[in-house]
Amino acid sequence: MHSAPTALLSLADRERLRALRRMKAVALTALGVMTLAFIVAFWLQGRYPGLAYLRAAAEGGMVGALADWFAVTALFRRPLGLPIPHTAIIPNRKNEIGRTLGEFVETNFLSDEVVRTKLGETAIARRLGAWLVMPEHAERVAAEGSTIAAAVLRALSDDDVRDLIADLAREHLVEPEWGTPAGAWLERIVAADAHRDAVDLAVDSIATWLNGNAAAFHGLLSRRLPSWMPRLAHRFVDEAAYNEAVRFVRAVQTDPRHPARRALDGYLARLARNLQHDPATRARLEHAKAAVFDSPRVGALAAEAWNTAKAGLLAALADSDSGLRHRATAAVADIGHRLATEDGLQHRVDTWATDAAVFLVDRYRHDIASIITDTVERWDPAETTEKIELMVGRDLQYIRLNGTVVGALAGLAIFAVANAVIPG
Repeated sequence: MHSAPTALLSLADRERLRALRRMKAVALTALGVMTLAFIVAFWLQGRYPGLAYLRAAAEGGMVGALADWFAVTALFRRPLGLPIPHTAIIPNRKNEIGRTLGEFVETNFLSDEVVRTKLGETAIARRLGAWLVMPEHAERVAAEGSTIAAAVLRALSDDDVRDLIADLAREHLVEPEWGTPAGAWLERIVAADAHRDAVDLAVDSIATWLNGNAAAFHGLLSRRLPSWMPRLAHRFVDEAAYNEAVRFVRAVQTDPRHPARRALDGYLARLARNLQHDPATRARLEHAKAAVFDSPRVGALAAEAWNTAKAGLLAALADSDSGLRHRATAAVADIGHRLATEDGLQHRVDTWATDAAVFLVDRYRHDIASIITDTVERWDPAETTEKIELMVGRDLQYIRLNGTVVGALAGLAIFAVANAVIPG
């Protein structure tokens, strides 16, 4: 065997090569023993007639050994380098063997019945759940998922993501008309008095601000008074404005039927009608919407939001102690627990997995099998021969050894029968 340098072989292939060489030596030794026995018996059989039986056995053993050596060698190369027909079968018919093997796998293994039967006998969901529920496995899945997610995030172009967000926003937010649906939505809110809490919150917020910002009224109105008026009058005007504002807001807070509340209700009701039926109001809303979305500041905020979210996700995915990783691990373990204990979920997952596998096999069986054919075709003939001989050569050497033994027994039996039956 003209094999590649041993250093280039894998550990398993090196062990196979040693086993092949040992068996070749054993088979060759058996042939040598038969040859030596034949020479001795042939030389001395005239003096010792009983050695004729040994000669017959050795002769048969040599014939069997040589015949099987020829048969085994002819699979991989030309015996003695002679251009004998139907030898070196594997290197000469490598591509045909690959096609035949691919067809065999496609026909006998990649069939709907085989896949469905095999998967139907396998509790896919239960086994997966039992594996996922173990903490170390859940952590491993979360870690691998985090690595994949981080790689995807890093591979994404920030400009492409921003363009995608802008396109989605324009398609789903800017281009659709807002007026009519917004008016209908606002009309339902006003009719159900659902805006009351929002109004109360706004009034409470204004009251809280007024209570803590009295100084904001200093000079608010007094700066418009004539300069010849005394400073006391200036302060009185500002305090009066502040107190009036506080009283007004307090009155709105305490009176559910305050005129300001009714005025706001009326304004919201008119706005809801106009948004649905007044083209001018709808046009103003659309113009304001377009101005907001087309503003460079909004685009900058969107880009900043994406960059911040991306950086935060990458940091959380890389940190094994982050909340995101802990939640992902807990979620994986929870999924595993459900898969291991819920019969209904197991049935759905098993059915889905089986149907998906059958679909893929049914649609892509030829493509899958062609991997074998294409791979074998790309192999170098000499390399292919060496690979196959390493895998099965040791067992084939037993054929040589068995041929030696069987040939010896057959030769002995034939000679003994011939001596017994045919007159001398």
